Order: sequence, then C-alpha cells, then structure tokens
Amino acid sequence: MVKKAIAAGILAGLVLFSLFQHFYMTEEPQAIEASKAVTGVGAGMIAPDFTLKNLAGEEVSLKDFRGKKVLLNFWATWCPPCKEEMPAMEQFYKENSKEVEILAVNLDPQNNVKSFVKDNELTFPILLDQDGAVQQTYSIISIPTTFIIDEQGLILKKHIGSMTYEQMQELLK
Repeated sequence: MVKKAIAAGILAGLVLFSLFQHFYMTEEPQAIEASKAVTGVGAGMIAPDFTLKNLAGEEVSLKDFRGKKVLLNFWATWCPPCKEEMPAMEQFYKENSKEVEILAVNLDPQNNVKSFVKDNELTFPILLDQDGAVQQTYSIISIPTTFIIDEQGLILKKHIGSMTYEQMQELLK
C-alpha cells in the first residue's frame, strides 16, 4: 500500500514537472541579428555546432545545414512521447524537406536504433549522441525537446514535449 502511494506521488510529480516545462519553459523568438548573437541554447542565440555520426557511420555537423531551417529534435527509443511524434515528424519531413531539415539526435544509442528507424519507416537523418555531449551542450533534461533553428543558425524557439504535424507546420511559417 505504501509502495503504491509512493509510486503515485512520483508519477504525479513527473507529470507536473512535464506540464510546467511545456507551458512555462517554451521560449519564444526574439529579433536579434545573427551578427550580434552569441552562441547558446536560448531563443535568439546561435545554436552550438556539433558533429555526430548518423546510422551509416558518417559524420554530420549542424553547421552543414546553414542556409536551411532545421528542426533539431532530441529523443530516445524508450520515450512514449517521442514515439508518438515520430509519424508526424516523418510526414512533415516528406512534405517539407526542401525547406526544412530534421536532425533527430538519439540519446540512447546503446539500444537498437536502426531497428526502431526501420520499424517506423523513418527517412530523416538520425544522429547518435554516443557520449551525451550534445545532450549536455543543449541542456536537455526532458525529451522530446525540439529546437527550431533559422537559416542563419539562430534558435527561434525551443519546444519541450511531443509535437503534432499541425504544430510543425505552424513553426514553418
């Protein structure tokens, strides 16, 4: 009985924490010129560059996508909200890949990510954060977390929690 009460309390705390992050920690864009921006993970800052390997073992750097909008998504195979948003992300990618690139940074590469990608028929780039360095750089404490980065490399918005196809479309505007 006590164990159930403790488990319920922990679960309620996690739900409240997620709700707080979703509603109060989402950052809105600020109008800042790229030449005056500093590197960081807040809205209006230049997104920190990184290089990670994709599923084919090739190195991919964020800076390679300057000139194109980027949805930088942090996720894990065990995360239910991450799994929930993957079909919408795939649909969004298929319809908008000429305008926006999706870089999905996986935070649990020790799991069978290739199998997950194959089972879910994902075609957007999956990058593996083997040592957690990019997760730490971007201060990721809750997943999924998505950064919307403009063509100059500026972070326009940080979205914590899963996104629907409609939300992704709205971010494109």
